[in-house]
Amino acid sequence: MGKRMWSWVLASCLLAACGSQVRNPVTGQQERSVMDPQAEIALGRREHAAILKDTPAYANDRVQAYVNALGQRLARLSHRSDLEWHFTVLDSPEINAFALPGGYVYVTRGIMAYLDSEAELAGVMGHEIGHVTARHGAQRATRQQDAGLGVLAASVLGAVLDSRGLSGAGRAVAEVSQVAAAGYVASYGREQELQADGLGAEYLSRSQYDPQTMVRVIGVLKSQEQFAADQARAQGRPVPAPNNWLASHPSNDQRLQAITRLAAQYRGQGGDPGRERYLDVLDGLHFGERASQGLTRGRHFLHAALDLALTAPPQWAIQNLADRVLLVNPARDAALVVRLVPPQLGLDHDTILRQGFQPQSGRVERKTVNGQSATQFTGVRLNAQGQPEPLVATIVSGAANRRFALVWSARDGAALQRARAQLQQAQDTFRPMSAADHELARPWVLRTTALPAGGWAPLAGRSPLEAAEAQLRLINGVYGGGELRPGQRVKVVEPSAAP
Repeated sequence: MGKRMWSWVLASCLLAACGSQVRNPVTGQQERSVMDPQAEIALGRREHAAILKDTPAYANDRVQAYVNALGQRLARLSHRSDLEWHFTVLDSPEINAFALPGGYVYVTRGIMAYLDSEAELAGVMGHEIGHVTARHGAQRATRQQDAGLGVLAASVLGAVLDSRGLSGAGRAVAEVSQVAAAGYVASYGREQELQADGLGAEYLSRSQYDPQTMVRVIGVLKSQEQFAADQARAQGRPVPAPNNWLASHPSNDQRLQAITRLAAQYRGQGGDPGRERYLDVLDGLHFGERASQGLTRGRHFLHAALDLALTAPPQWAIQNLADRVLLVNPARDAALVVRLVPPQLGLDHDTILRQGFQPQSGRVERKTVNGQSATQFTGVRLNAQGQPEPLVATIVSGAANRRFALVWSARDGAALQRARAQLQQAQDTFRPMSAADHELARPWVLRTTALPAGGWAPLAGRSPLEAAEAQLRLINGVYGGGELRPGQRVKVVEPSAAP
């Protein structure tokens, strides 16, 4: 489950085709598998390094120790207590958790911010432990190999690699909707998800937490989806597809009913949910994007380390990806794509345009963008199929001898023409960061405080969040309904003390 699974899917296809009989620790039954337990461990160990290279561990020893201790306690009571388990908090704002074969479990600081107790975190982790103990990764790899998925997986890998080049920028609009596709090439089946839900409830019960917490966790995350949909409608944007822990967890009523029935088998087993302990750990947790990856503040994108700022046109969305930032129009058929030019392409604008984009015909214009020297090419290039496509690409000289590529990307020529004025408007905002930008770019952290007698409104008035009252309700688990008592400890978001 999650978005980091495609690489080990590929690796699994290289294992022995015939497989062998392996005992499932949860069911006790023998099943044919292309991965024995030793192969699971080796694969998990190898992919763990790749995960951390892509998304680093959250640099907070206190939070890491807390999550690891909770995970180890759950794992000791699981069906595979003999494994060497590893639990890692990833420095990502995404609402996500996932596991690799062999005992490697990951939660993001993003999902931690939206949970409200130690028991809820244990429910998320128990579900992921269940995927490992029931050998769902090995089962999936076996089915994929039986179905000949290696060819499909290889094509996905090729698309991912090709998209990393500057010449792939013309496909950026499609990538916005497909950026997570590789992670869901072969998601867990419904039976596996239900089994993991049941195992999560069982491990909660064994650990003296209320198994009904599994139902509350799904409710918390469904509220997060509802908030995203409500905000999109209010801003005139399309409702976004699920992009969190529920994305591979169908959230329909039937699924919730099944979770409720599974948890009910362990009713009466609950103990202290550990809310106060959990809030102690969350106090000071970074909230939102990593500063090192750039920060989105309303319509502004700010990257202090690269000394750049951008402002999206009204109703346009900002997509902050690992190697580029996209300003995407409401129709999602056009975007301004901004990337740091790889040093190996040099410093000369014409050379970068020629080597990075292979333009065929058009005009070159020397200009400045907010005091920065720039070269813009407007014309035609050949796409991967050898067909001509429009190209508008601008190379801008930034601070510290950096060069940036600003590319007008669209689904087709008609979409490019419709968005031309807004694309130019967005490009014209590309600038070095001002003092006001630096102040706005202070990272955000979670803090805890007592809910005042005036409710959420006084807290919202001091918050840097957009739609602050709604977001404060969301992170405190009452967006979908319900209220907390005045004086009760709640989570708030504040700018950090230093930029």
